[in-house]
Amino acid sequence: MVIKAIKTESDYNQALQRLEKIFHAPANSEEGDEAEILSILIEKYEDEHYPIDAPDPLEAIKFRMEQMGMDNKDLAEIIGYKSRVSEIFSGKRKLTLKMIRNLHEKLNIPYESLIADY
Repeated sequence: MVIKAIKTESDYNQALQRLEKIFHAPANSEEGDEAEILSILIEKYEDEHYPIDAPDPLEAIKFRMEQMGMDNKDLAEIIGYKSRVSEIFSGKRKLTLKMIRNLHEKLNIPYESLIADY
């Protein structure tokens, strides 16, 4: 097992190819250990070179609503009036601090997603 840091795109591609070959190796084997180390190195490289931005607040809310089977009426119970929900989704009104707190507490949406610019 020869493991080295992933510094270039070529290194990254080689690591992906190797991981693909040994991905299903038993956990307590030499190849299993290699797969675990490679996955950590690949994740680090991807985090640095291919970061994924958090969704804007409205997309985060819509996604969570979809996951929970909620509609605008349900959301209105969390942030206020149904008309307020429409205003927020149409861009006529921004989320207030109180709304952000309620969304975080009741829908478990991370604060980072709710306070981003949109």
